[in-house]
Amino acid sequence: MKKTWKSIFAAMTLTSLVLAGCGNASNEVKPEGNSEEGKKEAGVVNLYTSRHYDTDEQLYKQFTEETGIKVNVIQGEGDELMERLDREGEATEADVFITADAGNLARLKDRELTQAVESDVLTTNVPDKLRDTDNEWFGLTKRARVIVYAKDRVDPSELSTYEALAESDWSKRVLIRSSENIYNQSLVASFIELNGEEAAKDWAAGIVENMAREPQGGDTDQIKGVVAGEGDVAITNSYYVGRLINSTDAEEAKIGEQVGVFFPNQETNGTHINISGAAVVKHAKNVDNAVKFIEFLTEKEAQEAFAEGNNEFPVNPNAEASELLKSWGEFKEQDINLTILGDNNARAIQLMNEVSWK
Repeated sequence: MKKTWKSIFAAMTLTSLVLAGCGNASNEVKPEGNSEEGKKEAGVVNLYTSRHYDTDEQLYKQFTEETGIKVNVIQGEGDELMERLDREGEATEADVFITADAGNLARLKDRELTQAVESDVLTTNVPDKLRDTDNEWFGLTKRARVIVYAKDRVDPSELSTYEALAESDWSKRVLIRSSENIYNQSLVASFIELNGEEAAKDWAAGIVENMAREPQGGDTDQIKGVVAGEGDVAITNSYYVGRLINSTDAEEAKIGEQVGVFFPNQETNGTHINISGAAVVKHAKNVDNAVKFIEFLTEKEAQEAFAEGNNEFPVNPNAEASELLKSWGEFKEQDINLTILGDNNARAIQLMNEVSWK
């Protein structure tokens, strides 16, 4: 494409149909024309997504411009959309489901709401560990679960591993969100795989002991808590820092500049990574278009747009990260297939409950 993504973002207007909520006729995805044949001729792909970023909307617009396939969108919370999809069954209009975290994608598959996809494009663009072992979901973007630290109070040389944050040196200094959060469940699930259940439970207990306050709010709130002095370090997803730094709100940008990003476990088993990802719905009516849509989102240009516009790392190894992401440095990742996060989710929740992680 000759235009830069920044110029495209500035010039484009959202023409995708964005529908919210559930349970009434006004927000059902309507077919084009008066028959199923009419819908096929018009070329549509119907999307349920828990993502709500401008970058995504611009990519949907670009996909339509390149293929003629219209993207109809229903946005909502991931759990609500999953319940809706389950309730609709064979009558659903949904073709593609996009949500955050491999744990959520695993739940989608476990409820038999997805189907396997055969695509050389997807198996080329998405590394094995970032897609389902049965090819029923595929990573679209990647985020690291990092240690965020106060630049004025913490020397990065003090930081090393996730495990170290559970030691006495960090007593009452750690901020992290609740055990109900899927990001933390997946983090513990990865420790179960890499270190065993006993070590994972000991780590969770140590983190609870070292919490600066009871868990509250989302990842952005943990970062703000570090800057406010409520804690010295926080465990958060990397893209939240990027979002603050690039915010048009001067106060938020200032907060982002006051924290550093540290990738833990570089000398051991690597930093925990997770994804947002996409699946073709089991009862999709437009399967070919659904596959084309997911393929488009994993191509180099779209991947670089995700990186530039939403501060997420590309899953496609041929795509480059944004300058901000590059400025944080290269890092070693955990080397596990993310399907394991779903496999270990129930046990992770149990361990967190056992140590009274609220």
